[in-house]
Amino acid sequence: MSNLVEEFNAYRSKMNEKLIDENSKIIKRIFNLDANAYQAGTLDTPTKELMGLVASAVLRCDDCVRYHLEECYKNKVSKSAVIESLEIATLVGGTIVIPHLRRAFEYWEALEQNYN
Repeated sequence: MSNLVEEFNAYRSKMNEKLIDENSKIIKRIFNLDANAYQAGTLDTPTKELMGLVASAVLRCDDCVRYHLEECYKNKVSKSAVIESLEIATLVGGTIVIPHLRRAFEYWEALEQNYN
């Protein structure tokens, strides 16, 4: 497994467990809401993950970008669809998104190495 992917997932899992262990009803509800929002409905899950990717890039949240990239990869979203989505994110967010775009490409490459 790519160190980048492995480190991100290990840290995310460890810290999510700590957050859940605090037994905060609000945090648990937010986590649940997040999980349910990306389930298939009128829009399929891959489309929702691409939407999450665009919003995350525009908001400049690298952790969120990585999460949605991995979910896109797991949902068999093509690299070209991811790139088109990141193009929209860069258009909407402006040039300040470019550093996050670089890190997104780096993470996608790590996912390809990890899962191929």
